[in-house]
Amino acid sequence: MASTAAAPARQVDAIDTAPPFTLPDVARLTAKYAGVATEAMLADLLAGELRGRVAAVSSFGSESAVLLDMVAAVDKDVPVIFVNTQKIFGETLAYRDTLAEQLGFTDLRVYRPDPRLLAAKDATSLRWSYDPDGCCDLRKVEPLRRALAPFDAWISGRKGFQGKTRAALPRFELDEGRLKVNPLADWTRDAIDAAFTARKLPRHPLEAQGYPSVGCVPCTSQVQPGEDPRAGRWRGWDKTECGIHDPVF
Repeated sequence: MASTAAAPARQVDAIDTAPPFTLPDVARLTAKYAGVATEAMLADLLAGELRGRVAAVSSFGSESAVLLDMVAAVDKDVPVIFVNTQKIFGETLAYRDTLAEQLGFTDLRVYRPDPRLLAAKDATSLRWSYDPDGCCDLRKVEPLRRALAPFDAWISGRKGFQGKTRAALPRFELDEGRLKVNPLADWTRDAIDAAFTARKLPRHPLEAQGYPSVGCVPCTSQVQPGEDPRAGRWRGWDKTECGIHDPVF
Protein backbone atom coordinates (compact mmCIF):
# COMPACT_ATOMS: atom_id res chain seq x y z
CA MET A 1 0.00 0.00 0.00
CA ALA A 2 2.91 2.37 0.68
CA SER A 3 4.24 4.44 -2.22
CA THR A 4 6.89 7.02 -2.98
CA ALA A 5 3.97 9.35 -3.51
CA ALA A 6 4.02 12.48 -5.48
CA ALA A 7 0.29 12.78 -6.19
CA PRO A 8 -1.22 16.17 -5.36
CA ALA A 9 -3.72 16.64 -2.56
CA ARG A 10 -7.37 16.38 -3.48
CA GLN A 11 -8.75 19.77 -4.40
CA VAL A 12 -12.16 21.29 -3.82
CA ASP A 13 -13.15 24.20 -6.06
CA ALA A 14 -14.39 26.31 -3.17
CA ILE A 15 -10.95 26.41 -1.56
CA ASP A 16 -8.69 26.45 -4.60
CA THR A 17 -7.88 30.10 -3.92
CA ALA A 18 -8.05 29.96 -0.13
CA PRO A 19 -5.40 32.19 1.48
CA PRO A 20 -2.74 30.66 3.72
CA PHE A 21 -3.43 30.41 7.42
CA THR A 22 -2.27 33.18 9.74
CA LEU A 23 -1.90 33.75 13.48
CA PRO A 24 -5.39 35.30 13.63
CA ASP A 25 -6.69 32.03 12.13
CA VAL A 26 -4.96 30.14 14.92
CA ALA A 27 -6.67 32.34 17.51
CA ARG A 28 -10.02 32.01 15.73
CA LEU A 29 -9.87 28.22 15.54
CA THR A 30 -8.65 27.92 19.11
CA ALA A 31 -11.66 29.89 20.30
CA LYS A 32 -14.10 28.14 17.98
CA TYR A 33 -13.19 24.65 19.14
CA ALA A 34 -12.54 25.34 22.81
CA GLY A 35 -14.31 22.61 24.75
CA VAL A 36 -15.35 20.75 21.59
CA ALA A 37 -14.68 17.01 21.67
CA THR A 38 -11.77 15.85 19.53
CA GLU A 39 -13.85 13.65 17.24
CA ALA A 40 -16.39 16.42 16.61
CA MET A 41 -13.64 18.96 15.93
CA LEU A 42 -11.94 16.68 13.40
CA ALA A 43 -15.21 15.87 11.69
CA ASP A 44 -16.04 19.55 11.29
CA LEU A 45 -12.55 20.54 10.10
CA LEU A 46 -12.01 17.67 7.66
CA ALA A 47 -15.43 18.05 6.07
CA GLY A 48 -15.22 21.83 6.01
CA GLU A 49 -12.42 24.35 6.27
CA LEU A 50 -9.55 21.89 5.85
CA ARG A 51 -11.07 19.67 3.18
CA GLY A 52 -8.51 19.15 0.41
CA ARG A 53 -5.96 21.32 2.22
CA VAL A 54 -4.65 19.01 4.93
CA ALA A 55 -2.55 15.89 5.44
CA ALA A 56 -2.06 13.75 8.51
CA VAL A 57 1.59 13.19 9.40
CA SER A 58 2.29 10.01 11.34
CA SER A 59 5.35 8.20 12.64
CA PHE A 60 3.20 5.09 13.11
CA GLY A 61 4.67 4.99 16.59
CA SER A 62 3.30 3.50 19.78
CA GLU A 63 0.34 5.90 20.14
CA SER A 64 -0.36 6.77 16.51
CA ALA A 65 -3.32 4.47 15.94
CA VAL A 66 -5.81 6.47 17.99
CA LEU A 67 -5.55 9.67 15.95
CA LEU A 68 -5.33 7.81 12.64
CA ASP A 69 -8.48 5.91 13.52
CA MET A 70 -10.30 9.19 14.20
CA VAL A 71 -9.16 10.66 10.88
CA ALA A 72 -10.16 7.52 8.97
CA ALA A 73 -13.59 7.56 10.58
CA VAL A 74 -14.21 10.97 8.97
CA ASP A 75 -12.39 10.66 5.64
CA LYS A 76 -10.25 7.73 4.51
CA ASP A 77 -9.01 9.80 1.57
CA VAL A 78 -7.08 12.25 3.75
CA PRO A 79 -3.43 11.86 2.69
CA VAL A 80 -1.26 10.25 5.38
CA ILE A 81 2.43 11.13 5.27
CA PHE A 82 5.12 8.84 6.65
CA VAL A 83 8.81 9.77 6.56
CA ASN A 84 11.03 6.72 6.20
CA THR A 85 14.41 7.91 7.45
CA GLN A 86 15.93 4.61 6.28
CA LYS A 87 16.85 3.93 9.90
CA ILE A 88 13.35 2.92 11.00
CA PHE A 89 12.65 -0.23 12.99
CA GLY A 90 11.36 -3.06 10.82
CA GLU A 91 8.56 -3.46 13.33
CA THR A 92 7.43 0.10 12.62
CA LEU A 93 7.32 -0.48 8.87
CA ALA A 94 5.26 -3.63 9.32
CA TYR A 95 2.96 -1.85 11.79
CA ARG A 96 2.50 1.02 9.35
CA ASP A 97 1.30 -1.27 6.59
CA THR A 98 -0.94 -3.30 8.91
CA LEU A 99 -2.56 -0.25 10.47
CA ALA A 100 -3.01 1.66 7.21
CA GLU A 101 -4.69 -1.39 5.66
CA GLN A 102 -6.91 -1.97 8.69
CA LEU A 103 -8.07 1.64 8.80
CA GLY A 104 -8.61 1.75 5.03
CA PHE A 105 -6.57 4.81 4.08
CA THR A 106 -6.43 5.29 0.33
CA ASP A 107 -3.47 7.69 0.13
CA LEU A 108 -0.43 6.68 2.19
CA ARG A 109 2.55 8.75 1.06
CA VAL A 110 6.06 7.60 1.96
CA TYR A 111 8.88 10.11 1.68
CA ARG A 112 12.58 9.32 2.04
CA PRO A 113 15.76 11.39 2.41
CA ASP A 114 17.19 12.90 -0.74
CA PRO A 115 19.95 10.44 -1.78
CA ARG A 116 22.07 13.29 -3.13
CA LEU A 117 22.00 15.04 0.23
CA LEU A 118 22.82 11.80 2.01
CA ALA A 119 25.80 11.23 -0.28
CA ALA A 120 27.06 14.75 0.38
CA LYS A 121 26.37 14.97 4.11
CA ASP A 122 26.09 11.44 5.49
CA ALA A 123 28.06 9.17 3.19
CA THR A 124 29.03 6.87 6.09
CA SER A 125 25.44 6.76 7.42
CA LEU A 126 26.88 7.54 10.87
CA ARG A 127 25.96 11.20 11.24
CA TRP A 128 23.50 10.25 13.98
CA SER A 129 26.46 9.30 16.20
CA TYR A 130 28.15 12.72 16.22
CA ASP A 131 25.51 15.18 14.94
CA PRO A 132 21.99 13.94 15.68
CA ASP A 133 20.46 17.32 14.83
CA GLY A 134 22.08 17.25 11.41
CA CYS A 135 20.97 13.67 10.88
CA CYS A 136 17.37 14.51 11.75
CA ASP A 137 17.45 17.49 9.43
CA LEU A 138 18.60 15.31 6.54
CA ARG A 139 16.41 12.33 7.22
CA LYS A 140 13.23 13.84 8.72
CA VAL A 141 12.88 17.60 8.37
CA GLU A 142 13.83 17.95 4.69
CA PRO A 143 11.69 15.04 3.45
CA LEU A 144 8.69 16.26 5.44
CA ARG A 145 9.08 19.75 4.05
CA ARG A 146 8.83 18.27 0.55
CA ALA A 147 5.89 16.13 1.54
CA LEU A 148 3.94 19.07 2.94
CA ALA A 149 4.50 21.35 -0.05
CA PRO A 150 0.99 20.81 -1.53
CA PHE A 151 -0.82 21.42 1.76
CA ASP A 152 -1.95 24.43 3.78
CA ALA A 153 -2.32 22.46 7.01
CA TRP A 154 -1.25 19.26 8.69
CA ILE A 155 -2.34 17.08 11.57
CA SER A 156 0.15 16.01 14.22
CA GLY A 157 -0.20 13.32 16.86
CA ARG A 158 1.70 15.12 19.61
CA LYS A 159 0.33 15.05 23.15
CA GLY A 160 1.11 17.21 26.15
CA PHE A 161 1.86 14.30 28.50
CA GLN A 162 4.70 13.02 26.31
CA GLY A 163 7.30 15.20 28.01
CA LYS A 164 8.14 18.58 29.47
CA THR A 165 8.88 20.01 26.01
CA ARG A 166 5.25 19.35 25.03
CA ALA A 167 3.52 20.29 28.28
CA ALA A 168 1.92 23.49 26.96
CA LEU A 169 0.96 22.08 23.58
CA PRO A 170 -1.97 23.96 21.97
CA ARG A 171 -4.58 22.47 19.66
CA PHE A 172 -3.66 24.88 16.88
CA GLU A 173 -0.40 26.57 15.95
CA LEU A 174 1.38 28.01 12.93
CA ASP A 175 4.41 26.19 11.51
CA GLU A 176 6.32 27.55 8.49
CA GLY A 177 3.17 29.27 7.26
CA ARG A 178 0.98 26.18 7.67
CA LEU A 179 -1.68 25.49 10.21
CA LYS A 180 -0.64 22.63 12.47
CA VAL A 181 -3.44 20.84 14.27
CA ASN A 182 -2.72 18.84 17.43
CA PRO A 183 -6.06 17.12 18.13
CA LEU A 184 -4.75 15.07 21.06
CA ALA A 185 -2.87 17.93 22.74
CA ASP A 186 -4.79 17.64 26.02
CA TRP A 187 -5.33 13.88 26.05
CA THR A 188 -3.90 11.85 28.93
CA ARG A 189 -2.08 8.54 28.69
CA ASP A 190 -5.06 6.85 30.35
CA ALA A 191 -7.38 8.28 27.69
CA ILE A 192 -5.10 6.99 24.93
CA ASP A 193 -5.02 3.52 26.49
CA ALA A 194 -8.79 3.52 26.88
CA ALA A 195 -9.22 4.48 23.23
CA PHE A 196 -6.99 1.60 22.10
CA THR A 197 -9.20 -0.79 24.04
CA ALA A 198 -12.53 0.71 23.01
CA ARG A 199 -11.59 0.92 19.32
CA LYS A 200 -9.84 -2.50 19.29
CA LEU A 201 -6.71 -0.99 17.76
CA PRO A 202 -3.47 -2.96 17.39
CA ARG A 203 -0.51 -1.89 19.49
CA HIS A 204 2.95 -1.19 18.11
CA PRO A 205 4.90 -4.44 18.62
CA LEU A 206 7.79 -2.65 20.36
CA GLU A 207 5.64 -1.02 23.03
CA ALA A 208 5.46 -4.20 25.11
CA GLN A 209 9.26 -4.37 24.98
CA GLY A 210 9.69 -1.05 26.79
CA TYR A 211 9.48 1.44 23.93
CA PRO A 212 6.67 3.93 24.69
CA SER A 213 8.16 6.26 22.07
CA VAL A 214 9.66 4.79 18.90
CA GLY A 215 11.92 6.63 16.48
CA CYS A 216 14.99 5.58 14.53
CA VAL A 217 16.92 2.48 15.58
CA PRO A 218 20.22 4.17 16.57
CA CYS A 219 18.55 6.90 18.63
CA THR A 220 15.80 4.94 20.43
CA SER A 221 16.35 2.96 23.63
CA GLN A 222 14.11 1.24 26.14
CA VAL A 223 12.49 3.36 28.85
CA GLN A 224 12.63 2.30 32.48
CA PRO A 225 9.62 2.51 34.84
CA GLY A 226 9.15 6.05 36.13
CA GLU A 227 11.05 7.69 33.29
CA ASP A 228 9.59 10.26 30.93
CA PRO A 229 7.92 8.44 28.00
CA ARG A 230 10.42 10.06 25.63
CA ALA A 231 13.48 9.40 27.81
CA GLY A 232 14.59 6.73 25.37
CA ARG A 233 14.89 9.17 22.48
CA TRP A 234 18.41 10.50 21.89
CA ARG A 235 19.52 9.24 25.30
CA GLY A 236 22.70 10.94 26.40
CA TRP A 237 22.20 13.95 24.14
CA ASP A 238 20.80 17.37 24.98
CA LYS A 239 18.05 16.78 22.44
CA THR A 240 14.33 16.14 22.85
CA GLU A 241 12.84 16.81 19.41
CA CYS A 242 13.85 15.83 15.88
CA GLY A 243 13.38 19.33 14.46
CA ILE A 244 9.97 18.71 12.93
CA HIS A 245 8.40 20.11 16.10
CA ASP A 246 9.56 22.96 18.32
CA PRO A 247 9.51 22.51 22.11
CA VAL A 248 6.38 23.94 23.75
CA PHE A 249 6.92 24.63 27.44
